[in-house]
Amino acid sequence: MSPRLAAILGLTLASVASAGPLHAQDLRLTPPEIAALAKGGAGAGTSGVAGIRTTTLYGDPTKAGPYTIEIRVPPHTRIAAHSHKDDRTAVVVSGAWFFGYGKKNEDPLVKELPPGSFYTEPAGVDHFAQTHDQPASVYIFGYGPTSTDYVVAADTPKP
Repeated sequence: MSPRLAAILGLTLASVASAGPLHAQDLRLTPPEIAALAKGGAGAGTSGVAGIRTTTLYGDPTKAGPYTIEIRVPPHTRIAAHSHKDDRTAVVVSGAWFFGYGKKNEDPLVKELPPGSFYTEPAGVDHFAQTHDQPASVYIFGYGPTSTDYVVAADTPKP
């Protein structure tokens, strides 16, 4: 991990951790320790799209309080426009993440975000994402409980 990415992650984790009352938890995780954590499918706080693997790094996105999740998105994944009820920030950890704001996942609205990139998902603001030929890993920080609401109901992934 680059020093710049480590600094961004550290600052983001510190800001989320100071966002409100916390359950005391000392937590230091190396990349191998993160890799060893239990992973689920597209869990709480994610788009729900099949193939996405979610790891909760801190907190619980379904409950009140700060949380951090990692999403691992396979190549050639397209996530339709949706929003969340909480303000979120994110850092691209690996791969190429293509992200945009709007009511429809359209290529002209997408910006490629390489590792180390930072972006926001403001509460109630529609956004979308995709991967191309390589997977992407993204850390998302928010204050739960969160939700995922698709612009077009038919785009909501089926469990």
